[in-house]
Amino acid sequence: MAPHGTSPIIKNILILDSEGKRVAVKYYADDWPTNSSKLAFEKYVFNKTIKTNARSEAEITLLESNIIIYKFVQDLHFFVTGSDDENELILASVLQGFSDAIALLLRNSVDKREALENLDLVLLCLDEIVDGGMILETSGSLIAEKVTSHSLDADAPLSDQTLTQAWATAREHLTRTLLK
Repeated sequence: MAPHGTSPIIKNILILDSEGKRVAVKYYADDWPTNSSKLAFEKYVFNKTIKTNARSEAEITLLESNIIIYKFVQDLHFFVTGSDDENELILASVLQGFSDAIALLLRNSVDKREALENLDLVLLCLDEIVDGGMILETSGSLIAEKVTSHSLDADAPLSDQTLTQAWATAREHLTRTLLK
């Protein structure tokens, strides 16, 4: 998590479907300590934003002393949450970088089915953008490039892989084993 004395800049990043159900979520703050509190927050955010038209431009709202920047692409709803004293432009750049990277990785076919079929890429994308709430990168093309380089290196010996790559490789092998 974030170093002592500092709180995460990003509290969470959410991708929900058109019914408000999880597609991919990552929490960096302890504001929602249980899974049920996370699900309740997701439902609350979804219900408060569903009637807006955040298709062409990202929208901003203040809910429960959190700034939430959000954008809808096809049947996916992207959300980035920060505390109410956070800079909205920084949060918006995280959202834009994330949605741009997802569009590049899914070859502009950004919808729930594609996102779920490529969930490993979506989750790697989250790891490349934010770590423990701290922003690492906001350029969609750089994020997508890093994610694809992780995917291409999956056959490298484990000793040459980063921790993220090793986890991805292990997850891939486990998935293959379970699907046999």
